Amino acid sequence: MCGIAGIYNFKGEKIDTIILRNMCDIEKHRGPDDEGYVLINTKNNLLEERQGIDTNVEVKKGLKIIEEENKGGFNLGFGSRRLSIIDLSSNAHQPMCNEDGNIWITYNGEIYNYLEIMDYLKVKGHRFRSNSDVEVIIHLYEERGEECLKEFNGMFAFAIWDVRKKKLFCARDRFGIKPFYYYLDKDKFIFASEIKAIFENKKIKRIPNDDVIFKYLNDNYIPYFEETFFANVKQLPPAHYLVIDINGFRVVRWWDIPDLSLHIEYKDALIKFYELFEDSIRLRLRSDVPIGTCLSGGLDSSSIVCVLNNLLKRQTTNFSQKAFSSCFENKNFDEREYINQVVEKTNIKNFYTFPDEKKLFNELPKIIWHQDEPFVSTSIFAQWEVMKLAKSNDVVVLLDGQGGDELLAGYHGYYYSFFADLIRNFKIVKLIKEISLYNKYHKYSILDALIRATLYALPFGFKKLFKKILYKKQNYHSWLNIDVRKLIDNRWELASKFKGILKKHLYVNLVSYLPSLLRFEDRNSMAFSLESRLPFLDFRLVEFVFSLENSTKINDGMTKIILRDSLKEILPEKVRLRKDKMAFGTPESIWFKTTLKDKIKDIILSEEFKRRGYINQDKIRVEFEKYCNNEKEITNEVWRWVNFELWYRICIEEKK
Repeated sequence: MCGIAGIYNFKGEKIDTIILRNMCDIEKHRGPDDEGYVLINTKNNLLEERQGIDTNVEVKKGLKIIEEENKGGFNLGFGSRRLSIIDLSSNAHQPMCNEDGNIWITYNGEIYNYLEIMDYLKVKGHRFRSNSDVEVIIHLYEERGEECLKEFNGMFAFAIWDVRKKKLFCARDRFGIKPFYYYLDKDKFIFASEIKAIFENKKIKRIPNDDVIFKYLNDNYIPYFEETFFANVKQLPPAHYLVIDINGFRVVRWWDIPDLSLHIEYKDALIKFYELFEDSIRLRLRSDVPIGTCLSGGLDSSSIVCVLNNLLKRQTTNFSQKAFSSCFENKNFDEREYINQVVEKTNIKNFYTFPDEKKLFNELPKIIWHQDEPFVSTSIFAQWEVMKLAKSNDVVVLLDGQGGDELLAGYHGYYYSFFADLIRNFKIVKLIKEISLYNKYHKYSILDALIRATLYALPFGFKKLFKKILYKKQNYHSWLNIDVRKLIDNRWELASKFKGILKKHLYVNLVSYLPSLLRFEDRNSMAFSLESRLPFLDFRLVEFVFSLENSTKINDGMTKIILRDSLKEILPEKVRLRKDKMAFGTPESIWFKTTLKDKIKDIILSEEFKRRGYINQDKIRVEFEKYCNNEKEITNEVWRWVNFELWYRICIEEKK
């Protein structure tokens, strides 16, 4: 797990090694254990000249050497900050190369199946000088080129320089767990794990991306593809790689969730699901440093803790599971009732943190600086406190339940897609039963559920037309200084290959909503030099679940059916059968209207906020007063106003 950075000057101009060093320094929290650099002259044919790695390629270990004047005309530089997780020795130092110096890599992530790949490569004649997963990437790339990506089970973002082909090859994992940002113009390509590192080149200006900002302010939109909140910085999309070579620059999708329908008996599906889930957790235990787990009390994190506990019972190991939880004295936001059930069943050692509003505003500048871009709620703060707690208890790797809701239809909005599929397939008796149970368990209106389900069942063109009419009629978010009808995005078009509405909905959230949650988790964990691992996002598990019928996700008025049924007798029954869905969050609405009210007013009614030009300050003044008087509920909007302004000050204007 690392922070990576690189500079490639296309026209041969030597790179500024001070900038490269500064890019790595600002990412030190991502890798406090080691640092390394490699400088390459891409114009020389190193192999033909047989000058090897002693002259035309220089490995730099340490700040003093990298600060020396670049006398070799090196126009490509890789940098790495390492958090040592697997093979803690200097043999795993990065950047790393193969035996003859023809392949160089700087890499961030973990390849969980690296041992299996290493065995395969040894049979093929490859020799290893370390026991690290990064060396596995180098040799599998030698063996298969870009096709190597399909063999990796893990999370990763890396850059490879192929000396023979004079090719820069950069790739990102299937779901975008690990970040890869870049700046590109006609003269240079600059990449890093975090946006702030790119701006260590002071010639690159911090330019706000107005379209993305308006979308965020309007409907909590967070960029999921190439765009960022900075107009001149892009991100390599999840499941994509990019190449820069004699043919130019290109970005290619290398993986997608297949549209498959697996006809399998439910009892067999349960067995297969559990096998894949357990194996996903088993692989994510590969580590040479202490591992812990996050435990919210919800179904996903509880499942990981309980399955992990069973795994440990079968292994001869001294590993004792530690879990970390965020709790509140306000019962409406506290899940200790369920957390304690898991603790009692597994006998793990659990640690608790209690986030409050005073801590929020004390920590907020640091959180925003680490996140680089705005975020959707203060739930990030609760997660931040959990990561801090884990770090203080000597844990370096954390298993977390991120992705479970998007994979297994955990959010309530999925019910409407499920109902819509029943309408389209004329399963009226089943529809009536499911909506009745939905009403019974969750107290939502049957009529409202039918209306929503019918809307979901309409062809895409009708939905698009309906949204336009709805936005025009309601003058949605009139406090925005833009016509919001221009901001309607068509993310559902991404899922055009899928026929079922629920499957479309799951796919859209996995590729457009989940990446933002993964960004939050990556920045929060790495801020404390922690590695977060996500068992629900093992691609084998994702592909299998996507191939199953809707009834394995939602049935009898409940979500995540296959998870609940496969973990019977493993999970505490009170957790396994809980029907409520408590978002991982904070009592932010109470905080905003009481103890934080004056702080918020100072921010959103400031001259700086007005000067930005995105929001009509007079209108939000009225809106906020109504909110504080409980005349309307706009907690999400209030947070976006505050978060946007503080982000602008810290990340655009660099006011700390």
